[in-house]
Amino acid sequence: MKQQIIECVPNISEGRDLKKIKTIANVVTEVEGVKLLDIDPGKATNRTVITFVGEPSQVIEAAFKLIKKASELIDMSKQTGEHPRFGATDVCPLVPIANISMEETANYAHLLGKRVGDELGISGYYYENAATKDDRRNLATVRSGEYEGLENKLSDANWKPDFGPITYSIKTKKTGVTAISARDFLVAYNINLNSTSTRRANAIAFDIREAGRVKREGNPITGKKVVDANGEPIRIPGKLKAVKGIGWYIEEYDIAQISYNLTNISITSMHEAFDETCKAADKRGIRVTGSELVGLVPLQAMLDAADYFLLKQRRSLGISEADKIKIAIKSLGLDDLKPFNPNERIIEYVMGVNLSKKLVDFTVKEFADETASESMAPGGGSIAAYVGALGVSLGTMVANLSAHKPGWDEQWEFFSKWAEKGQQYKKDLLFLVDEDTNAFNKIIDGFRMPKSTTEEIELRKAAIENATKYATEIPFKVMETAYNSMEVMMAMAKEGIQNSLSDAGVGALCARTAVIGAYFNVRINAKDIKDRSFAEGILSKAKEIYNKTNSLENEMIQLIDSKI
Repeated sequence: MKQQIIECVPNISEGRDLKKIKTIANVVTEVEGVKLLDIDPGKATNRTVITFVGEPSQVIEAAFKLIKKASELIDMSKQTGEHPRFGATDVCPLVPIANISMEETANYAHLLGKRVGDELGISGYYYENAATKDDRRNLATVRSGEYEGLENKLSDANWKPDFGPITYSIKTKKTGVTAISARDFLVAYNINLNSTSTRRANAIAFDIREAGRVKREGNPITGKKVVDANGEPIRIPGKLKAVKGIGWYIEEYDIAQISYNLTNISITSMHEAFDETCKAADKRGIRVTGSELVGLVPLQAMLDAADYFLLKQRRSLGISEADKIKIAIKSLGLDDLKPFNPNERIIEYVMGVNLSKKLVDFTVKEFADETASESMAPGGGSIAAYVGALGVSLGTMVANLSAHKPGWDEQWEFFSKWAEKGQQYKKDLLFLVDEDTNAFNKIIDGFRMPKSTTEEIELRKAAIENATKYATEIPFKVMETAYNSMEVMMAMAKEGIQNSLSDAGVGALCARTAVIGAYFNVRINAKDIKDRSFAEGILSKAKEIYNKTNSLENEMIQLIDSKI
């Protein structure tokens, strides 16, 4: 069964005392298997967003420990801040990340709530996908009245807590209550203004957020509310769906901000929220100076933002991932208030920290040293894949140069598409660099299996056979990918900037080397496969690619000779 992973993003009502914050956050590291990803304090909001991940049962244990520690160290009767809140651990959402449904995640939220109520004596409510009542799905509704209104809230039968004591007490006065949920990945995103006016920031937030604003007669601020037949206020919806937002003043930076919760970034992305806010602010004579992420963001959200702004600039989309991240940071102004470190803010990068180092993560010198060492891996297959990646990188470079050539503005999309193709080939070949070594290691693992009994001998034989087949399929995939990548170099030799004709040619020669080098590996591994039907089939297909590659190489050389 695949490992289930959930994320927990508790928000505690302390953003100023760093010692206290670290003490609370670090309790999650006491639970084996839980990884603390991020601690993001805010002084003005007096609130810290903590992010950690792990298997569900581990995350629930860590969340329980965090809520317990927060209740011990935070006194809500003395807490103040810009952000709405009603508890020491104000909210504790669980987010399904891998191999787990929202329904299962909601069940874990209920288990956590029950423990918090029964063992800690802290009251609370379930919201969003964990809500047990429809009128409690919305966090803003659940948190209405905030901490100061808790005594009245708990005396109202309609607001009986979902877990924990049902009456206000001395303990409640200190800890407040907690809201626990299961929800989709949410991006907390603040946009900075060249203003200190909370009222104007709110006006922009109302323009943008899905809930919009209450309709009024005459003056849109002070006019009488317009109500429907049931006496409920009629609302004018905002511009964007799946967006919650309010305006506030941040004393720490002496600016007003619009604080958004993007509840579904597949509906409204960061870059769309940013751009629409720029338009709304401009209409009100206000300028957006940048933005700020609270907590972590998915990698794809950053790449989508980069593509959006590159398209607006009529620039090639086929640039590296690292360059796209730089474009996204600068375009969104994510470093406006403080430095933005992608390795600390992008969830995939943070989760990748401390994993075993891959070959493709080595420096050029480290890779060469590792290859030259006494170890049998990396071998020819990995080197072939790496040479192929270098080759298509050259073809991609020519495409990007051509897309940016003065006077060729009308052709930028043509070259951008070729650059994107090149980037995908490069990505596939870099994956195969490590996978070829992994495939070789599987054979070694097979030979190390015990062979004391007849059953063990048979299992060992089967493992070696399967590993040898896989170790033949991987270099065949290198052949296939490197050969296909030659289309990029060929197109650039014909259509690209002619000053880089030699670069396209070198790229094609690298691809050809990758094909032939991988062909050697296919042949040497295939000879040890017992299933000769499988072996002959893959050898036949490999020979066909080998022949086509040689033909394409000759065509490329003739083309270059004719142009130089």
